[in-house]
Amino acid sequence: MGRKEPFLEDMVMVLSPVFLAFMLYLGLIPQTLAQNDRYKEFLRKHYDPKPKGHDDSYCDTMMKRRNMTKPCKDTNTFVHGNSDDIRAVCDDRNGEPYRDGLRRSMSAFQITTCTHRGGSTRPPCRYRAFTASRIIVIHCEHGFPVHLEKTILPPRP
Repeated sequence: MGRKEPFLEDMVMVLSPVFLAFMLYLGLIPQTLAQNDRYKEFLRKHYDPKPKGHDDSYCDTMMKRRNMTKPCKDTNTFVHGNSDDIRAVCDDRNGEPYRDGLRRSMSAFQITTCTHRGGSTRPPCRYRAFTASRIIVIHCEHGFPVHLEKTILPPRP
């Protein structure tokens, strides 16, 4: 009457850790995917590795190409260079704590800031370009930049 199935007990013992690991994995997938989406959104809004020009037409083109003209976004900054260098701001390779959980780059980046010239917020949008070498201040999550807070002048040597 109290006889147990040895095969079934063995299967439960073997599969329990596998099942637990699988469930933990499933729990992490949405967080990882969401994080990846936020990083991709950061790149879409703020990253252009090799800009073709730094003038007003660059801004007009990039803002439209990156879908920031319906309505016309007031201001947006593009960071140029290597995406690994930007990610390094999220750790100690190229970043340091700033304030309120933000990170500040230890080296300057070439940036282009596009500012809406005013008028209607409906397309066609026209922008003014400003280029400079700036320190970037970003918010990071799990080692990835997800928000560009601001840019600041680098200290004088």
